[in-house]
Amino acid sequence: MNPVVTVVGGGLAGAEAALQLLKRGFGVRMYEMRPAKSTGAHSTAGLAELVCSNSLKSEAEETASGTLKGELDALGCELLRLARECRVPSGSALAVDREAFSSAVERELASHPRFELVREEVTDIPSSPAVIATGPLTSDALTAKLSALTGEENLHFYDAIAPIVELSSVDMSRAYFGGRYGRGEDYLNLPMEMEEYRAFREALVSAETVLLKNFEKRELFEGCMPIEEIAKRGEDAMRFGPLRPVGLRDPATGKGAYAVVQLRKESVRGDCWNLVGFQTNLTFGEQKRVFGMIPALREAEFVRYGVMHRNTYLNSAGKLNACFRFEGENVLYIAGQLTGVEGYVESIMSGLMAGVSLARELRGEAPVLPPDTTVTGALARYVAAAGTGFQPMNANFGLLPPVTGAAKKERKKVYHERALRDIMKFASETGYTH
Repeated sequence: MNPVVTVVGGGLAGAEAALQLLKRGFGVRMYEMRPAKSTGAHSTAGLAELVCSNSLKSEAEETASGTLKGELDALGCELLRLARECRVPSGSALAVDREAFSSAVERELASHPRFELVREEVTDIPSSPAVIATGPLTSDALTAKLSALTGEENLHFYDAIAPIVELSSVDMSRAYFGGRYGRGEDYLNLPMEMEEYRAFREALVSAETVLLKNFEKRELFEGCMPIEEIAKRGEDAMRFGPLRPVGLRDPATGKGAYAVVQLRKESVRGDCWNLVGFQTNLTFGEQKRVFGMIPALREAEFVRYGVMHRNTYLNSAGKLNACFRFEGENVLYIAGQLTGVEGYVESIMSGLMAGVSLARELRGEAPVLPPDTTVTGALARYVAAAGTGFQPMNANFGLLPPVTGAAKKERKKVYHERALRDIMKFASETGYTH
């Protein structure tokens, strides 16, 4: 019988790694410290809890995120399948009902007879074979052991979470449903006139923020920049970012707006909506006051306020190979944001690769890596090879070898088609899904 593998961490990466190992006949003992010990971002004890947005980003073919999803489908990804079963309307994005998704992942894991869930904190590096997928909020005890293992201190940056409001408390006379350029009705749009926007921005840039403590440096990752930091970059910075009004008109009047705040559905019921792009470090009182200056949110009831928390990641270069394995004799893999990938689907990708690579190693098979013409292969190589100034990385076409002979407007399509062609060839030739 195939051995039992230890998986530390029940987030997206840990769950995907576990499912890949289980379906290949290995036992999995998963350790998750919640609810005995929680973090500053989690609110439940559920596995695969989404702590920031409920969106896994775009499925559109012309995006790197959509291309990565297509690649993972070809590689036999389990969590994307479950996510689509729990999706809520969100235009071209794959957004899910958080509770339903978490429950679906738990049921899928529990359906395997060789799966065991242990609810306790792991404070030391587990004996091999193992996958560590404890995420950006790894406990202090395990962080210290990982720092000792890598021979250097872990790096960290800060991540911010957007607030959620009750739909029933939104002033619908100052709001309308609709997507950009009339594509669907998956967003709730809150228009603002010029003077309303300017007053809102003025209050936002001077609002009180939570004092950050116990960290030696403050590094804000660009992909989760707090809304107040965006506002400080200039009067129109938000209007060219999350509040951009382009392609949005009130269907009742045909009128555009100076700026538009968008809300996205949080659950299938549709009773709670999050403020898109409104990650924040404002105090709770200031969030109530300042966000209440948005005309449609003057009487809004907040289900959850935004918070800011530490994200820990390894300087992976020279420590991990492109299959997310630690260098050395121990059969030890790392997955998720702890490796320096950034984003939900990127974390799932690293879990899939770590789980499959570990299974291959235990079966005596050679490691295999998707080609660098794929987002999966390119991002994995980035984590393994990035040098000085290493920063977490999202999926993006800039990591791929350039395409030639294609018009500029056709390049994204060519990137997508090349990546899907190459990943399917790779999966077929290597038997990666088995």
